[in-house]
Formats: sequence, C-alpha cells, structure tokens
Amino acid sequence: MGLFLLALVPVASHVTDTPYLVSAMTRFVIYGLAAVSLDLVLGYGALVSFGHAMFFGLGGYVVAIVTFHAVEAGPLFGWPGTTSALVLWPLALACCALLGVVVGYLALRTSGVQFIMITLAFSQMVYFILVSLQVYGGDDGLMLSRRSELPGIDLNEPVSFYYLCLVLLAAWTFFCIRLVDSRFGMVLQALRQSERRAVNLGAAPIPYRLTAFVISAVGTGMAGILWANYAELVTPDMASWTKSGELMAIVILGGVGTLLGPIAGAAVFLGLEQALSAWTEHWMFIMGPVLVLVVLAGRNGLFGQWLRKRNGQARQ
Repeated sequence: MGLFLLALVPVASHVTDTPYLVSAMTRFVIYGLAAVSLDLVLGYGALVSFGHAMFFGLGGYVVAIVTFHAVEAGPLFGWPGTTSALVLWPLALACCALLGVVVGYLALRTSGVQFIMITLAFSQMVYFILVSLQVYGGDDGLMLSRRSELPGIDLNEPVSFYYLCLVLLAAWTFFCIRLVDSRFGMVLQALRQSERRAVNLGAAPIPYRLTAFVISAVGTGMAGILWANYAELVTPDMASWTKSGELMAIVILGGVGTLLGPIAGAAVFLGLEQALSAWTEHWMFIMGPVLVLVVLAGRNGLFGQWLRKRNGQARQ
C-alpha cells in the first residue's frame, strides 16, 4: 500500500501543480534507503554504528570525483573517468564495501561503547580526509558537473530519477527482509539475543556480523550515490557524525528492527524538519524534545509496535 502511494507521487504533483513535491519525496526515499541499511545492523545485529555516514559520504564522493575527472579535470591515475552509472555506481559500492570490511573487521573486535567509538572515529577520519581534499573543494564540497548516465533512463528528468530511487528502495528493502528471514538473518538475531547461546550452537559471531555490516555499508553507499546525483553536490558534511546521528534518529523514530519502520521514520523526520525549519531557524530545539518523547513513550518508535504485530499475524 505504501509503495503504491509513493508511486502516485508524480501524479499527485502534476494534478496539484506542485513540482516541488517530487523533489521532496525523492529526498525522503534516499534517506529511507540509508535508514533501512542502518536498521539492518542496528535492529537485527545490535550493532550501534555511529559512523554510517562515512559510507553515505564515500559513495557520493566517488561518483563526484570520477565525474569531475571525466568532464573537467582530465585523467585520474591514468584513467579518463566515466559518467556511466553501470561503471561508476558499482565502483562506488565496491569502495564502500571495502571500507566496510576494514572498519567492521576492526570494530567488531570490540563491543558496546568501544564499538560505537571506533565507528565514530573512522567516520570522523573520513570526514577530515574529505575536508583536506582542497582540489575537490575542501569544506565547500564538489559540484557534480553532470549526473550519471543510465541507458534508457534520463536521470536529469525529476520524475524518472524519482522512480529510479523508489525502485532501488523497494528492491533493497525486499532484499533486506528476505535476508533477515533467512538462516543468515536468524543466526544474526540469535547473536543479538544471546551471543553465548548462539556460539554454543556453533555460530561464529564475527563472520555473520561482519557480513551484515558490509551489506549495510553497501546500502548506505547506494543512498550516497543517489544523493550526489539528486543534489548535484557533495560536501564533507555527508560523512560527519551529525549525519550519522540523523540516520540513527530516523531509525529510532520509525522503529528499530522493523526495516519498514525506518522508511516511515524518514518521512516523519524530514517532514518535521521541513515544517519546523520554515517556522524557525532553531528547529532542532523543537525536534530534540520530540525525539526524546518518542523514545520515552515507546521503545518501538512510532510504527514499530504496529509493524511487529502485523508481521506476527502475517507469519501465523
């Protein structure tokens, strides 16, 4: 039902003569993709990653840098670069996966607060590296001189780009749902509930958690790729700890461990941000207490309880 309503957004935009609606919903869909990816490790693996924005930023920067060399700056390490999404996007995802392997391998040697601090430290390291890249704009970021090219789809056309983002969100969410319902997902959840019991049953924690972490990194990187093409600008803030905090707030708001909840959480969070920022520049002073009240009122967020009941009935 939700997917059907999202598919009708361009129609509603045309009927009501509000072209901005497509742009606003594209932003929501991209953040929803990142939130689903974070929920995979946060909700099902009990891995509180406070550095997932590094994958969001890396995905966007790989696209922007390679495009910059392909269009303006000349070869990059002897490679002329490309604007083809069929080459560029897998390359960006591979970089995110590689970073996910490195960060995950080191961070998963710890747990609890130490895990949070290591992911945060890596995220800040990526952030400061991006700030130091003066040739790519430094603090000001890098403009995307041309959107990626995908055969048969004009990414410069807002409706086409929106539908591409929506299809990727639906496909990624379906993949994550199938993953958590598989044997892999069951072991991951068993490790969350009782690591000692799962180990006694023969499950090795690190391979399962590392695999989930890398998959989550790839999904977040895909969101970063789409954001770079949407905003046509990448900045170091994409990898900052505040962006990681936003993603975590979205997941908590929608319902941790539900996958669909974070998508709804993205709509609520971004909707509130849009409404409050139009009212006052100090909108975070209002958003903060709202998030605190949601956490205090229910551990399952705004939609978690309802989604869990719905999933339980569906499985019966």
